[in-house]
Amino acid sequence: MKTLFHSRFGHDHFSDRAQVLLLAHANFNEMPRHVRATDVVGEADERLISIKDAREFYIFMEEAGGSSYFNDLDSILKRRRLNDLDRERAGMLAHFIADVHAIKYSGDDAKTLYRRRIRDLIGHGECIMGIIDAYEPVDFTTDSELVSYATESLKWWGKIRDMKERLSNVHGDFHPGNIRLQENDFILLDRSRGSWGEPADDVSCLAMNYIHYAVKDCGTFEGPFAELFRIFLDAYFAKTGDDGFFEVCQAFFAFRVLVIANPKFYPDDTRETKRKLIDFGFSVLKKERFEPERIAEYLEGK
Repeated sequence: MKTLFHSRFGHDHFSDRAQVLLLAHANFNEMPRHVRATDVVGEADERLISIKDAREFYIFMEEAGGSSYFNDLDSILKRRRLNDLDRERAGMLAHFIADVHAIKYSGDDAKTLYRRRIRDLIGHGECIMGIIDAYEPVDFTTDSELVSYATESLKWWGKIRDMKERLSNVHGDFHPGNIRLQENDFILLDRSRGSWGEPADDVSCLAMNYIHYAVKDCGTFEGPFAELFRIFLDAYFAKTGDDGFFEVCQAFFAFRVLVIANPKFYPDDTRETKRKLIDFGFSVLKKERFEPERIAEYLEGK
């Protein structure tokens, strides 16, 4: 029998260990002269569960109800102004995620977990390098430029990976599609990247969508979505006082740029909009401190 230790080497979560052992079971028996694997077993309360035959996995959940926050943003884009409810919702989301981030992690494995989160930001298949590898040829960037983008992002791995004191409770994918609004309330979807991480991940995730919509609306960072961005950040920082955000958020913004600029996810944007997003990402990656008042400059590659 073989099992895996919990910490380091990418085995930090039980799902990591399941992944390794399921793949090992499949691969052992395909090679001549390799010891045979007979089962993969999961440990539950007072029993063992065989999972060796599983090839695909599904999660069942309650029906969320409500409507996507993207619907709100699209409505604002059409009317080109905010109403009181728009402002209230941005503040509500800021206060909620600030409360989530107020829960800090200080266990013995804090360094390992924080390093893992920063490493995944750069190299995971769902993050910077994985998204770049999923790009088809496009007219607003090149493969060579995207490789340079990843190289700039990698520098931030070296800069911030030891800031374990920032390890906090997080959502991990706090974008409008995962926020379902229900009158004066909301419910979230798809918290699937682990419980602990960097607060800048969540803040930049939603904030980048406000920047994106501002560019779609005005071609730069102004108008109702710039106001929403400021409401969200002002409310968040009034509650957290997290000045450190501005010195760790760069690669998180860069990641969200890659997602939003990718036509697979957002096919309807103009070439000009997508180019401004890429320019924003490059500019932010080269700044030691993110300055919100300079976002319009970042969108011009300055």
